[in-house]
Amino acid sequence: MTKASTTGDPGRSADGSSPDGLKAGLKNRHLSMIAIGGVIGAGLFVGSKSGIAAAGPAILISYALVGAMVVFVMRMLGEMAAANPTSGSFSAYADRALGRWAGFSIGWLYWFFWVVVLAVEATAGAEILEGWIPAVPQWAWALIVMVVLTVTNLGSVSSYGEFEFWFAGIKVVAISAFVVIGGLAVFGLLPGSDNPGAGLDNLTAHGGFMPNGPGAILAGVLMVVFSFMGSEIVTLAAGESEDPQRAVTKATNSVIWRIGVFYLGSIFVVVSLLPWDSAEIAEKGSYVAALDTIGIPHAGQIMNVIVLTAVLSCLNSGLYTASRMAFSLGQRGDAPKAFAVVDKRGVPKAAILGSVVFGFLSVFFNYMWPDTVFKFLLNASGAVALFVWLVICFTQLKMRGIIQRETPERHVVKMWLFPYLTWLTIGMITFVLGYMVYDGGDNRQQVLLSTLLGVIVLTVGIVLDRRRRAAVAAGK
Repeated sequence: MTKASTTGDPGRSADGSSPDGLKAGLKNRHLSMIAIGGVIGAGLFVGSKSGIAAAGPAILISYALVGAMVVFVMRMLGEMAAANPTSGSFSAYADRALGRWAGFSIGWLYWFFWVVVLAVEATAGAEILEGWIPAVPQWAWALIVMVVLTVTNLGSVSSYGEFEFWFAGIKVVAISAFVVIGGLAVFGLLPGSDNPGAGLDNLTAHGGFMPNGPGAILAGVLMVVFSFMGSEIVTLAAGESEDPQRAVTKATNSVIWRIGVFYLGSIFVVVSLLPWDSAEIAEKGSYVAALDTIGIPHAGQIMNVIVLTAVLSCLNSGLYTASRMAFSLGQRGDAPKAFAVVDKRGVPKAAILGSVVFGFLSVFFNYMWPDTVFKFLLNASGAVALFVWLVICFTQLKMRGIIQRETPERHVVKMWLFPYLTWLTIGMITFVLGYMVYDGGDNRQQVLLSTLLGVIVLTVGIVLDRRRRAAVAAGK
């Protein structure tokens, strides 16, 4: 007979194992830092200059709009995850609320997204490392980084958590210091700053707050939306934590200030310290240009260290996330059964190795055929983040009733103004997808290829679901 749980979660055994065999190896401090650092991706540091060039100071509105959308999606996901923490997260909830086809489709699309991201981030990290130690070729650095993080994830979930705790910690400290130091410099309160501080003048002095017109805000939205991907990782990791419900509730409630401080706060500092059309921003990047104008020595190398940390964090979490989604799909019979097997330490080794093999293949494609095969993979995964958010919205519309009917005592996180804000969020995401098609170029290609991939995966999911039902009916 299984002993009563001492973890506070009635679904766990005395040793902290969940019913699916995964161990509660993530401490509350791990989950807290994963939640905080999950919203700070390398895209914030590297890609923000393009958004500033497109929209000027009005890029703040672009970040605010996307930030609000992410806050709403996280609130919906938090409602479902607090009631039922599981490694499959939104895929498992879609399976329950919308049907097997939905859980299968969004689970595999999400897995595909992250294994492609592994190649992107491994290459980005290798470029920085090769710049420091050119004797080692870039492909070797990418291989070293992938192997190290694979070994880390194979060790135990606590190894992943510890690595991510320090990776995320460095990002959080760095961006927080940037906001504080930069904020003081903006208003001329930083001793020794090379920038005299123009206050809020730079927000309006160079063509106005919207120098390229209101339409540029939408262009900015397209450029910044994908830098927010990763905020949902904490809901997958919660299933392996000491107190899943508490961790999810805390992460969901703190997402507003995290986005406000790290995204809006840091971008506000950049566009206040420098004119939005400054050549330095275009040449050096947003954050390096801001640090340079203050007079921080070796700003470029400092930012390289921070970006490398963000890249390693993304790689670490991407491998973890892809493997846990593969594990959940295996449990539900939507992936090879071996993916659902865990070792004595509660680690799904086959799911990790299966994910990393495709990651290695993606890295190979990136070096061999960057403009053909890999570009196709990249574009095919480009809009998956938005598809995931859309499915979360539709799932929450149905899961609210299921939670209230079956486990009302676990309904501790609730979406605001339900169902109106849920439908508003669906409208926002649909509008962004539509505008990507209208905008043309790579944005249109990403939506069309991601949709094509989605249709293929969805078709496979529907066919498999019908075969299962036919087999069950025949068995009766």
